[in-house]
Formats: sequence, structure tokens, C-alpha cells
Amino acid sequence: MIITRVEAVPLSIPYQHGLGSGRRLDFCLVRVETDAGLAGWGDAFAYNCRTTVATAVNDMIAPLALGEDAGDIAGLNQRIQKKLHIFGRFGVQAYALSGLDIALWDLAGKAAGEPLHKLLGGATRSSIPCYASLLRYGDAPLVAKYCERALAEGFGSVKLHEVADAAVAAGRAAVPRKVPLTLDVNCEWLPPSAIAAAGRFKAHGLEWLEEPSFPPEDFAALRAVGETSGIPIAAGENLCFATQFKAAFDARALAYAQPSVIKVGGITEFVKVVFLARQAGVRLAPHSPYFGPGALATLHLLASRVPEARFEHYYLQAEASLYPGLFGRAAVALPEGPGLGRDPDADVLERYRV
Repeated sequence: MIITRVEAVPLSIPYQHGLGSGRRLDFCLVRVETDAGLAGWGDAFAYNCRTTVATAVNDMIAPLALGEDAGDIAGLNQRIQKKLHIFGRFGVQAYALSGLDIALWDLAGKAAGEPLHKLLGGATRSSIPCYASLLRYGDAPLVAKYCERALAEGFGSVKLHEVADAAVAAGRAAVPRKVPLTLDVNCEWLPPSAIAAAGRFKAHGLEWLEEPSFPPEDFAALRAVGETSGIPIAAGENLCFATQFKAAFDARALAYAQPSVIKVGGITEFVKVVFLARQAGVRLAPHSPYFGPGALATLHLLASRVPEARFEHYYLQAEASLYPGLFGRAAVALPEGPGLGRDPDADVLERYRV
């Protein structure tokens, strides 16, 4: 199959999450067409950068992909990385390439008439348990409220995104000790402050502390926070390509690696990260607070390559779903159709396209 068209499909869908309305989820889907009449769907990270990522897809990725063999996924991924390296290895262009790569894997499954997980070695489970990834509320009573709600809905684990001591303590008070509680502070502190905060959080028995320090590629700082506090450190959502993960593993910075399929370089690079993590003895907890093709790709990867991990369910209420009925519960059924298993809902695409 020859690639005949690559198109960014930007979307914006309103959502609510406990602090009122007016917020929107940004998407940059990637649609790839071939001379065989098949089309595949990918997903490039676009939260708060939708327009820029869409431009990267259309102006940087598409010209390099047109006319190429859609089945040469790994080769094309590497060639594009090499041709674009002068513009910076990481960030927006890596997100755009991720979208192309996912779409090509979707096409490969469709051409073979098989779900993606079979191309990846086969699924070991048909239902993927989720954990509730709460947004940042900055209010202890709201944190407790949504922790309790998520547990009542059957979620077996909760992630907080709080930085204030009182809010974190409220989450731990609402989540029984037998239930895993994790904390993502999104690179909130410089290393000395991160070490101090981790010391205060140790009493909460966190399963992991995620991205405690800035900058995220300071692997020595991550290692220091973990060694000083004794809390397992998780990171990786802001790393691109397997080479950055290898550097983190070589530095012994992580207890949990968190590749994000729509940032890391797509499924091709994600699989490399899994291999490297296994070699290094690092556990995997893929980053996946998404609702587009990247979420479906993550489900297939969890079912086939990371069976020990949960799916990260972003705990919010979107106005519409690209896959009606699939997400929103404490477990997600693995899609079994060819490729990713489902195409985005056409009506939702038309209504929310920017």
C-alpha cells in the first residue's frame, strides 16, 4: 500500500471536571489514506497545542510520508526522525510523527483483517482495568469528593494531581490504604523542593510519585528524590523516543516508566521502550489520559505488551465521545475489530472539527 494522503484533523470538545464548564479537550487526529482504498487513524498529542501540532502534521510529516510504503512502518519512522532532527528531536514534531505511526499500525491491522493486539503478539486479557486520573482541584474537600466518587464507581486505584499538602492528605484520607494511590505533580518543583515535598508525602504510602522535579530530563534529580524519600518515582510522559528512556534507565532514575504513545513516537517507539524497561528491571505504567485513537492504541499495547498495567482514565465528563460507550467505566473492553478496532464517530468528527 502506498500512502496517498496524510491529513491533520483538529478537534475541540468541551468537558466538565468538577470546577465548572468552559474547558475543552484538544485533539489532533491524523488520517492516512492509501492507494488500496484503506484509511487509518492516528493521534498526535495536542492538549493546549492543537494548532501547532496540526501544522507540523500537514507541513512537516505529510510531505515526507506521501508516496511511501505504508507497510514499512519502522523504516519510515526512522527516516522521518532523521530528516527532521535539525528542527529539534523532541516535542511537537515527535507528537506529529506519533500520529502518523499509529495510523500506519491501524492500516496494517485493517489490511491483515486483524486487531492491532494480534500484530503485537496477541492479547492476554480482553478487559483492561482502569485507574481514575483526577484533575487538579486545588481544594481538599473536592479532592476527597472525587476520590470517593471514583471508588464508588469501581475504580481500583486513584491518581491525584495536587501539590498542596492538605489536598494530598485529603486524597489519602478518602482512599483506603489497601487501594493504590499515586501522585502526579507535573514537574512542580526544583530538585531541593521536590526532595522536601517527597519527604512530607512519604507518610501517605504512595504507589508512585510522578514527575516531582523540573526539568523532566534531569534524571539525576529524579533519582535523588526517589533515593532520599524512598518513594518509587514514575516519569516518562514528557520523554520522546526510546533513546531518552534508555538514558533515564541508565541513570537509574525511575521505578516506573510512563511512555505516552501519542508523544513517544507512536507504537513503534513505545514497543522499544517496553523492551528497554524489561531489560532494566523498570516497571511500566503507560501514560494515557486520552480519548482518541491513542487511547485505543494504548489498550492494545496494555493487552499485549504490558498486561500488568492499568489504563489511565482521565476523570472528566466530555460533551461527546469519539467512541460512544467505550470509555468512562472502571474497565474497558479491548476493541476486537481490525486495526485499532474502531474508527472515530463520523458525527462527532463533523460537529467538533475546528
